Amino acid sequence: MSREFRLILRVLGADVDGTKKVPFGLSRIRGVGPNFAQAVVKVARISPEARIGSLSEAEISRLEDIIKDPAKHGIPSRLFNRRKDIESGRDMHLVGPDLALRNKADIDLMKDIKSWKGIRHSLGLKVRGQRTRTTGRSGKAVGVKKKVLMEAARAAATGKKEEKKE
Repeated sequence: MSREFRLILRVLGADVDGTKKVPFGLSRIRGVGPNFAQAVVKVARISPEARIGSLSEAEISRLEDIIKDPAKHGIPSRLFNRRKDIESGRDMHLVGPDLALRNKADIDLMKDIKSWKGIRHSLGLKVRGQRTRTTGRSGKAVGVKKKVLMEAARAAATGKKEEKKE
């Protein structure tokens, strides 16, 4: 019995290249990294050398079920991307848009309570202690009072025009 090979699969809201091996294909899903993908493949008892496009629908649904609730299937909590959640206190693993929404909510909470990281986020500066003296200048005028200089340049330009007319 030959299976149909699919070049593109839809797994947990992400398009996955069917020519990739299973762990590498799963790591294309937002919130699933290489180590977590290896653990999922091991728990699902699927060969890591298999191509993800050759998997059956039952195997794909088993992988999705394991990714959605890894604790139920025995994956250690050290591999989860959300340990000791602020609201529930549980170890969770979020994928796809749920992860993006929760990250945005965390940043908004930091801004609301005016923590150091929240202030840095709201000002658009680097948050994790990187240097800012020489890097991170794109889109900003660092160390220059741009508005004052532009007004001075306009005043100088209009002053020169008036001198030439006289």
